[in-house]
Amino acid sequence: MPGLGDLISDGRPINSHRPWPRVVVDEAQWQEAAAQLAAGAFTLLALWGEPTCVHMGLRDEATGAIAVLSFDCADGRYPSVGAQHPPAIRLERAAQDLFGLAPIGLPDARPWLDHGRWGLSHPLGASIGPRDGAYAFLAAEGESLHQIPVGPVHAGIIEPGHFRFTASGETVVRLEERLGYVHKGIEGLMAGAAPEQGARIAGRVSGDSTIAYALAFARAVEAALGVEAPERAHWLRALMAELERVANHLGDIGAICNDAAFSLMHAQCGILREQVLRASDACFGHRLMRDRIIPGGVTVDLTSDGVASLRDLLTTVRRRFPALIELYDNTASLQDRTVGTGALGHDLARQFGAGGFVGRASARRFDARQSTCYPPYDRLTFEVPTLDAGDVNARVWIRIREVEQSLGMIEQILDALPDGAVRRDVGPAAGEGMALVEGFRGDVLVWLRLAENGRIARCHLRDPSWFQWPLLEAAIEGNIVADFPLCNKSFNCSYSGHDL
Repeated sequence: MPGLGDLISDGRPINSHRPWPRVVVDEAQWQEAAAQLAAGAFTLLALWGEPTCVHMGLRDEATGAIAVLSFDCADGRYPSVGAQHPPAIRLERAAQDLFGLAPIGLPDARPWLDHGRWGLSHPLGASIGPRDGAYAFLAAEGESLHQIPVGPVHAGIIEPGHFRFTASGETVVRLEERLGYVHKGIEGLMAGAAPEQGARIAGRVSGDSTIAYALAFARAVEAALGVEAPERAHWLRALMAELERVANHLGDIGAICNDAAFSLMHAQCGILREQVLRASDACFGHRLMRDRIIPGGVTVDLTSDGVASLRDLLTTVRRRFPALIELYDNTASLQDRTVGTGALGHDLARQFGAGGFVGRASARRFDARQSTCYPPYDRLTFEVPTLDAGDVNARVWIRIREVEQSLGMIEQILDALPDGAVRRDVGPAAGEGMALVEGFRGDVLVWLRLAENGRIARCHLRDPSWFQWPLLEAAIEGNIVADFPLCNKSFNCSYSGHDL
């Protein structure tokens, strides 16, 4: 079988694309890439459209090489990747909704983001017109089955999503999700925006991952223009990213325990999370550090008082967190709920390229910080924890170990933080760039094209939740309905990041 390098060498290169190659391929090469995905030789990083073409980001599992393959859709049609590789199905449905591109052979052609409420169809495509039609959930056959519809409005201050359970008694036979309720038209808002405005939009795609998205966007712009942020800015960006990771993991650990009726862990983890957010505010002027990462660097520097505040934070978390871990591990009633619940198999995690704690709890080791070695992670010492069980308990333990690793990295950054400027001017120019960074949920991808005037001609953002939401459907099968909140929180997929 040809590798990704062979497909690249046989395609027509787009020389303005950085740092990884982009090539235009023919139908045979496109189909070969889909076959390689199906065989497990490649991992699908993203699939997105434009009015007259479709793009596919790929990673070669043998070499770690990354590339984008593009296929010209002269008649608005292209061979479906999802016909051979199921993880592409929802991505193709989304591209069809937004651009009107028809994937030939797509097993599920129902709309995905389009709920028939836009007043038009294919808003980013070459042709725009009205749309109608009802959404049909998949049928489930068998004796004594019943359906339980949940959402999109939920019993809490959370984002909307619909879950259609088919159950036999209390046992879940099938779960089917319907998302798209918080579609915001991000890609349309990006078109024509200046990079500075684009950075603000990117940081608001998914509020709990504002640093991850802003960093991926900034690195994509810098790649497109062939510029590098100052060294100190790289280190400050990583510092913010690890603070974001620690805050979210602490919140998740507590929330998972709360869904198992163990509110003490929820309260104690919430206290620690609050201290991380307060330290972030003290150091960078915002609890979530929103709008602090921009193309060319960062907007605020870290003072000596900020360094002292973060060292105090490290001391506090390291003193209190181990007792919470011990409490979690030694509470039998809690372990009874998490161990063995919502197990995700290794093969599915690998097939869908599951990132973050979802993938690593099911033995998939991928971490963009190590795999792509963007600065300063190429100079930091850390481990990527993995486990085999793939259940709720494993996803909790991955978070625990990642908190410990992030605390170590924060300390390394504070010890080695270089002096110098934190921002470099980024002038207007044309180019294409892509970036892959590690958010707390997993890898976040941004691809963009800049026009001659330096404004954004096209920008696509891909949340790790695109590949994790379908796996939640698989993980809940065979579990009881009452364990769904626990499984759902252990995945903690983003609605907003997915729906764009």
